[in-house]
Amino acid sequence: MRRLKVWDIPMRLFHWGLVVTVGLSFYTMKTDGAPFIFPVDIHARAGYVLLGLLLFRWLWGVVGSYHARFSGFLYPPASMFDYARRLLRGRPPVFAGHNPLGGIMVVVLLLSLTFQAVSGLFLTDDIFFSAPLHGLVDRSTARSLAGLHHLNANLLLLLIAGHLLALVVHRLKGERLVKAMFTGRKELAGEPEDEPIGGGPVRRIASPWLALVVIVIAVLPVLWLWNA
Repeated sequence: MRRLKVWDIPMRLFHWGLVVTVGLSFYTMKTDGAPFIFPVDIHARAGYVLLGLLLFRWLWGVVGSYHARFSGFLYPPASMFDYARRLLRGRPPVFAGHNPLGGIMVVVLLLSLTFQAVSGLFLTDDIFFSAPLHGLVDRSTARSLAGLHHLNANLLLLLIAGHLLALVVHRLKGERLVKAMFTGRKELAGEPEDEPIGGGPVRRIASPWLALVVIVIAVLPVLWLWNA
């Protein structure tokens, strides 16, 4: 077994922050929201934080560490079909970062979550709550967005269930993906196909100063929304 540093601290913080905010968002809408007195407000604020996390992830997917970049885990359809075929045969190739199927699932999840967070900025319950950008759209558009917001929430539940199922499948095949998202390191039974040629720690992990800049850019709209 080979242990390889894959996920840097910003990626791990993003991942677990996403778990908390998405979980809180669903909890405050799918239950009575106890013990929160005003769950709609908690739901909205969780959405603002979620939007900041997603902004960070989209930026980090362009300028961040090697395995966080979209260019490092988005593959052509032929590669996805080949990986699926080999996975079904029980002999999938080794990937340090996201494998071809996992990579496309990441993008689909990010797109769905982004639509959910952005559409929520235009909604209102016509009684207690109006989102910060509600006044920018007419009533008909707001209602359409509310309907899509609800439908996309159900789609997100299916995507999350698929993600959890994939974690179980990979665990049965010996890959401890959850542990890797805590430690940042993956244990690989073989040479990964997605490692940069000649890549050492400097090349795999981005500068902490770059991470700080991206975090600041992502935090600024959250602060504005929080106080709007």
